[in-house]
This record gives sequence, structure tokens and C-alpha cells, in this order.
Amino acid sequence: MRQAPKFWEKRGLKAWLLWPLSKVFSIATCIRRYLYELKIFKSEALDVPVIIVGNLRVGGTGKTPSVLAIAKALHNRGFHPGIISRGYKGQHQGVQEVSSASSPNELGDEPCYMAQQLSHLHIPVFVHSQRVQTAKALLQAYPSVDVIISDDGLQHYALKRWPAREGGHDIELVVRDAREEGNEFLLPAGPLRESAQRPRDYSLSIGTHSGPYLANAPCFNVNIQVKKAYQLSQPTQTFSLSVLKEKTELKVLAAAGLGNPQKFFDLLSSEGLHFESLPLPDHYDFSVNPFKSTTADIILITEKDAVKCSQLSEYKDDMRIWVLPIEIELPKDLMDLMVEVIQIPQP
Repeated sequence: MRQAPKFWEKRGLKAWLLWPLSKVFSIATCIRRYLYELKIFKSEALDVPVIIVGNLRVGGTGKTPSVLAIAKALHNRGFHPGIISRGYKGQHQGVQEVSSASSPNELGDEPCYMAQQLSHLHIPVFVHSQRVQTAKALLQAYPSVDVIISDDGLQHYALKRWPAREGGHDIELVVRDAREEGNEFLLPAGPLRESAQRPRDYSLSIGTHSGPYLANAPCFNVNIQVKKAYQLSQPTQTFSLSVLKEKTELKVLAAAGLGNPQKFFDLLSSEGLHFESLPLPDHYDFSVNPFKSTTADIILITEKDAVKCSQLSEYKDDMRIWVLPIEIELPKDLMDLMVEVIQIPQP
């Protein structure tokens, strides 16, 4: 189990003891960034605007739902977005296009989830570790695409951007959750991959309204919307959590293979649901069935986990497993700002 250590959330003794290593990590990341800025390492800009959706913390903060929400919102405003992703833990070689029928073991669970969610809108999803190469392949295959959304990539400096705050048309958007930046130390003393002080364009705070501005970037608060749960084996069968809440005689198990599974459990608790929680490692592959020994009547899982479970018969045949979809709706003010920025000609 890879869980974020508790000492990352405050500046206690353990954090201070590891602080010198954080300074080494900080120097290394600064040197790497400056090598790109000095053009010793090659960076390349794209011909279309790029929206980079990432997080500073290690682990999940809600990037994937944010990418989906942005893609849908841009599509509704007449744009033709495309999505690039690393395809983390996928076994693919080279650039690959992801379809709703793609294997999550080959191309990664998050890209497959996004492809399934966006297939009806014909929004392409491509994966590879090299963002520029991935985006070029996408644009060649889909020349009508006029904006690229990068799932993660804040630290991928080979993708040169013209920051919106400097008059360009590329956007860095940082997704945050209730944990915010923790103790604000870099790895390994804290949860951050890079400094929270570097200027950003915007930040999204998901499920919380207490977060301050991040590096003077306008912060937008976003609420999570819980949809009806559907049965993994028969997706046409649905129920709302309010119905389940009334059936107190049922034993409910909630499982989540996320970077921050507690966020899923907190969401269910906020809906008034009583359940047993089962945190799983992020990107859990379900090759070992974690539900075999449970006596639960209902098992609730995330859509990200359902992508993998739906590939395996032992889960598809388990009538107890239900999938809980969630969505976030982006503020109109944020979308207005992003649309204004990506319409600026490239410098």
C-alpha cells in the first residue's frame, strides 16, 4: 500500500529531519528547468494552444475528472479538443491512440477511462511518455483539433509553453484538494514535486472552499456531483445513494484504487452513507481479487477502477459490484477566461 505519509501534512520532526534532502531535490529540479530555459535541453512549442492540467502534490487530487470537464466544456463551446496523457503503468511502446475498447493494462487506466467517457463526443485521446511527440501524432491524425489538453505534465519542460500570464495562449492549471500543499516542503520531506511559489495561471480546489490562492493564481472552487450508481455486470441497472442510505440492513463496502482513496470515502460519508472502507494502491490492477473474502451486500467502486474490473470475468459476474460516477462542473468564469486565453494568437 502506497499511502502518503502523515508527516507530509505538517512541519514536524520527521519533516525537518528530511528537509536537507528536499533542498537537494529542489536544486536538482531548478537545474533541470534552467537547462531547458537556456536551451541546453530541447523544448518545443505546439501549433495549437495547450491546457496543462496537473498537480504539485504526489498522488491524486482530481486531475482526470478536471480534464474530462474541460474537454466537455470546450466541446460545448465549439472547440475541437484532443487529450494527451502519459498512460501511467501502461505497457505500450510508442505513441498510441486510446479507444473505448482499449486495454487499461496496455495503455493505462486513466486514458482508457477518459476515452470511454468521451467517445460519443469524438474527442481523441493519445498516450506516450513524450508529450510533444504524442501531441504531434494526435494533430497529424486529427488535424481539426484546435486545442490540446495535457493530463499532467507540469514538470514536462520539453513541451515549451507560452504562459497565459505572459500574453501567450498556453495555460497551466493546478488541481488541488482539501489537503492543499500540506507542509509545503518538496519531496521527500513533503508532498510537493516542485515549488508552490512558481507562478501559475489558475488553480482548481475540488471539494473544498478554504484554499488560499496558489502563487497569486486565481483560485476557483469546484463541487463534486455524485451520479446514480450502476451495476458493473448490468450497467442499465442503477440506483441513487439516497435509496441505499435508507436500506440500513445492507452491508456496504467502498473500495478505491486512487492516489488519495480517502477522498472517495469522504465523499460517500458526506452523502450520509454508512460503509466499510477498503483503500487500494493507486492504479491497482485487480489481478488479485480484493473482494473475495468480504461478506458485503453492496460493493461501491470508482469508474477508474471499473475500467479494469470490467475486463475480468470474476468481477463482471459479481452482482454486488456497483460503480459510482462522479462529475465536476467548472465555473463559467473559469471557462470564459480559458477560452479568451486560448484564442490569443501564438507569440
